[in-house]
Amino acid sequence: MHKKEPTTKNRRRRRSKDTSSKQSAQVILRGLTGGRYQPLNASDLPKIDTAVRTILTDIGMIEAPEIVIAQVTKAGGRLDSEGRLHFTGELIENALQGLARNFSLCGQDPKYDLHLGNASVYVGSGGAAPLILDLKAGRYRDSTLRDLYDAARLVDNLDNIHFFSRSLVARDMPDLKTLDINTAYACLAGTQKHVFAAASNAVFVKDIAKMCYTIAGSREAFEARPFLSLNCNMPVPPLRFDAESCEIAAEAVYYGIPVHSNTFGQMGASSPVTMAGTIAQTIAETLAGMIFAWLLNPQAKVIFGTRPMLTDLRTGAMSGGSPEGAIAMAASAQMGNYYGLVNSTIAGATDSKVADAQSGYEKALTVTLAAHAGSNLVTQASGMQASLMGCALESYVIDNDMLGSIMKTLTPIEVTDETLAIHSIDEVAHGEGHFLGRNETLERMQSDFVYPDIADRRSITEWENDGTREFRSIAIERTQQILDQHYPTHINSKLDVALREQFDIRLPRSSMMNSSAI
Repeated sequence: MHKKEPTTKNRRRRRSKDTSSKQSAQVILRGLTGGRYQPLNASDLPKIDTAVRTILTDIGMIEAPEIVIAQVTKAGGRLDSEGRLHFTGELIENALQGLARNFSLCGQDPKYDLHLGNASVYVGSGGAAPLILDLKAGRYRDSTLRDLYDAARLVDNLDNIHFFSRSLVARDMPDLKTLDINTAYACLAGTQKHVFAAASNAVFVKDIAKMCYTIAGSREAFEARPFLSLNCNMPVPPLRFDAESCEIAAEAVYYGIPVHSNTFGQMGASSPVTMAGTIAQTIAETLAGMIFAWLLNPQAKVIFGTRPMLTDLRTGAMSGGSPEGAIAMAASAQMGNYYGLVNSTIAGATDSKVADAQSGYEKALTVTLAAHAGSNLVTQASGMQASLMGCALESYVIDNDMLGSIMKTLTPIEVTDETLAIHSIDEVAHGEGHFLGRNETLERMQSDFVYPDIADRRSITEWENDGTREFRSIAIERTQQILDQHYPTHINSKLDVALREQFDIRLPRSSMMNSSAI
C-alpha cells in the first residue's frame, strides 16, 4: 500500500525543522565563475579595444606628474606641446601582455584568500562614506574610527562578504596621517579577510607597509601573502592624472603592496553620455594608471578597477542604483576578462538612504549583473547607502543574505545520471509520493541549498505570533548581537602592544573586547 502524501501543513513543519538544524553546516560560496552574462556582443569587444588604444595614443592624458612622464617617455611615449602624454601602441600592447594575471589577494587567515582571474567572483564592502546611520538613534551622523572597526568585525563574522574594503572615513581623526594609520589598523584588527585601504599622501604609505610587515612578521612574508592592498585613483576623468595618487601608487609598488587602479567616471558628466563612449574612456584611463605601475615594476599586482558610474541628468548627482550603471559596470568587467586582467567593479551603491525595498532591488540588480559578468572583485556590494555617502551597519547583515543568494546563482546546474534521478522518480511515483525522507534529499539539503540568516521563510501565522516584525528591525537586532559578541583576536595582545609602540593608534584597547572581559 502506498503511504499517504504528507499534508501541506506537515510538509512545511518538517522542512522548517530540518532547514534550521542544518543552517550552520551549509557550504560557503566563494570564487565561483561568472562570465555567462555578456552585455557586449563578441564583435563589439575589439571595437572598444580599438577606441581605448586610440584614446591613449592620439588624445593622451593631461596633467601627468614628472614621475609618470619619465616612465612613459622612457618607454617610447611622448609629451606634446599642450602637455598631453601620449602612449604608443607598442607600449600598450606590451603592458597588456605583461601585467600580472591570476594572482591572489590574501587574508591574514589563508581560508579567506581571494584567488583572482578567470572570471572568478568575490563580493565585499567598500565606500569611504563620511556618514553612518546610527544603529540605535536611526539618524545619520559623522562616522568615527570605532564605527570603522565595528564594520570590519561585522564583515569578519559574515560568511558571504569575502573581503573588507574601507567603508567609512574616521572623521574623528585629527589629521590625515593619523587617519591613514588608524584606518589601516582598525581594518586589519577588525577582520582576518583581505583589506582594501587607502592613503592620503605618499609619505604615509611607508608606515602602512611597516604595519603590514609587523603583522606578517617580515616584508618577505607580507609580499608572499599580501593581506592589504591600496585603492589608488590615479586617473581623474576626463583623461587627467592625479599627481598625489600617482605618487601613492609608486610608493605602494615600491613597498610590495598590491594596487587598485580605479577610475570613477560619470556618464554624461565627466565621461560621454553614451554607454560605449563611457566604457572606452574609463578603460583608457584605468589602463593609463596600470601601465604606469607596470613600468615601475612589471611584477606588481595591479587591479583593473573600472568604475563607469551614472549621473542622473535631471539633477547632476551620481546614481548608484541605476540599470544603466549596472549594465556599464558589467560591460567593464567583460572587457577586463577580454584583456585577461584581474578586475574589479562597483555594485550595490544604492541611492536609498536605508535598507528598504528600493535598497534591496537596486543592490540585487547591480550586484547580480556584475557577478554574472565575471567581475573578480565586486566592491560596495554590502553596507552602503545614499549613493555611497552613508553606511548602515545593519545593511551588512541584510546584504550578507542577498549575497549568498546571488553567489548561488553562479553555480552551474549539474546534469548527470544521478542528478536526473530517474530511479528516484520511479520509486517515489510507485511509493511514498514525496521525496522528503529520501537519503539523497537529506544529504543534499546540506550541500546544495543556501539558507538565509535573517530572511523570513515562516508561515503567516508564525510571523504574526512573533509580532509581525519588519526585516530591518530583525537585521538591527542581529547586528547588535554580532557587535556584542564578536571581537576578533587574531592580532594578539603582544603584537598589538608592538603596533601601538610604533604607531599612534587611537582606537582604545577597551573598545576591542567584550565588556565582560575588561
